This record gives sequence, C-alpha cells and structure tokens, in this order.
Amino acid sequence: MKRRPLLLGAALAPFAGASLAQTKPIRLIVPYAAGGPIDITARALAERVKDTLGTVIIENRPGAGGNIGADAVAKAAPDGLTIGIAATATHAVNPWLYSRMPYNAATDFAPITQMLRVPNVLVMNADSAKRLHINNLRDLIAYAKANPGKLNYGSGGNGSAGHLAGEMFKAQAGIFAVHIPYNGANPAQLALLSGQVDFNIDNLASAAPNIRSGKLKAIAVTTLQRAPALPEVPPMAETLKGFAIDTWWGLVAPAATPKDVIAKLNQAFVAALKAPETHTRFAALMAEPVPSTPEEFGAFMQRERARYERVVKASGAKVD
Repeated sequence: MKRRPLLLGAALAPFAGASLAQTKPIRLIVPYAAGGPIDITARALAERVKDTLGTVIIENRPGAGGNIGADAVAKAAPDGLTIGIAATATHAVNPWLYSRMPYNAATDFAPITQMLRVPNVLVMNADSAKRLHINNLRDLIAYAKANPGKLNYGSGGNGSAGHLAGEMFKAQAGIFAVHIPYNGANPAQLALLSGQVDFNIDNLASAAPNIRSGKLKAIAVTTLQRAPALPEVPPMAETLKGFAIDTWWGLVAPAATPKDVIAKLNQAFVAALKAPETHTRFAALMAEPVPSTPEEFGAFMQRERARYERVVKASGAKVD
C-alpha cells in the first residue's frame, strides 16, 4: 500500500524539531537599519533562542518611520515563520502621525512579548546649563517661564520621539520653547553639542557617552523612577507629577498566527530575556528587559496608542 507523506501544519513548522527548524528558519523583521539598539537587541535574542526555535534570521526593512517593515510583518503568512519588531513609533505614534497607514496597528498583529525599554533623558549642553545657572528641572522651568520663547530644543524631526516628548514637557510644565526639527537623531545631538539648541529629550543609550564625558548635563530622566544607569539623576515625575515617556519595543506576529505558536514563541523569547547574560549585555545599551505575556504586551500597546493619540494631535505633527 502506498504510504501517504506525513504533513506537518505550517504553523508548527518552526517548532517541529531542530532539523526542520534549520530548513525553515524564522524570519525576524526589524523595521530599522542595522546597527541601532533595536537591531542589536534583536540579533542578540535571535542567537539565544536558536537552541529552542532553530535559526532566526534578522531581516532589516527600514523606511517610512518603520512602517515598511511593520507592514511586511502584518501581511506575512501567519505560520509562525515571520515575526517582527513592534516599537513606540510603529505601533503607538505612526497611526496618528501618518495620514495614510499601510497597516492597522491595533488589529493586524498578534503580540508575543515586550522586549525592552530605554529611558529617555532631558539633557542640556553643559556650557549652556552653566551659563544659564540651570542645575535641575525646576531651574529649567523657572528660566523658561521668566524668558518665554528664549529656549529652544532639538529633535530628530517632526513627530519623532524627541519632538513628542518635548511637547509633552512644554504642555505639562506650562512653558514655551521653540522646537527645531533635524533630519535624524544624530544631527539633533550634534546641534545640542555645538550649542545650536538648548536642550533635547533623547534616549539614554544615545546620550550616555556625552553625559559621561561632561559635554551634556543630564537634567532628568523620563521614567517614573530613577534609571539604574543614572541613579543620581531624578525623574521628571518628581517635579511634574506622573510625567513618563520612554522608548520601548517588542515582538509581534501576523494577527492570525495560532495561539499555541504565539505561546511557544513567547516562552522561548521570555526565557532569553530573563537570562542573566541578556541583562548584562543590554545594560551596555541602557536597556532594561521587560518580558511579558502576549496579553500584557497587547494591553500595553493599546494604552500607548491612546496616550500618543493625545500627544500627536496636541503637537500638530503630521506626515502626509
């Protein structure tokens, strides 16, 4: 009697055994260019899960503020072989910033786990802070109120994380400072270092080297509690109650990916995030692992979308 070939469900293919996993690797789409913190952490986790999930190949698909890569995940087959990064921009900011979105951030993805969060920090050019006698956030707010419009701040562009954080700060502090958008975070930081702008709200990973060198003065971090990497710097929430805005990213799959596949992906990546070696490695990036259940990450992204809807609309930022 002719034997029928054994057919394995496509959704279980990545988990059916090491040999099969090697022939059908998982594709992890990073919607940003290689070399940045998100790409580095994705590659580190891909290496850690290879024993349980098999080969995980990183595919960088940058462009349109992360929308190109996120859309590739949304439209991939829901078979467990394609997953991707969901970040603050792609899943909380862009839905309100872009007039036309290629995907629905609320419905086109199945959350797997949050990966990391990185505190943001309000930094000033050290020489400017000394000249203006600004030593802390209260000093900065007092100066801005006494000199409306004299302070300016830079960001990586209209609608960028730094821009939106700056607008949140202005609104909650009741001050006015001129926003100067640059074409990317690096030019914005160079403008701050050269004294062209007075302050920026940048992610701690980018700002830390210049804080350590004394070129930038850390005024406050944007997390509710003090950041382990800068324990001497108070949070903005000590002065502006409830102020919190940080950078985060995590893993998602296409919306129709079976729940048992999501559960196995979650188990493998959460274990990788909890490994002591992961904490040590990511500490160099000022990044804190925050593993979660799929349900927790989904609820978190929903809250973030609602929060950024208010922030983006208040800022007036729009990308057509």
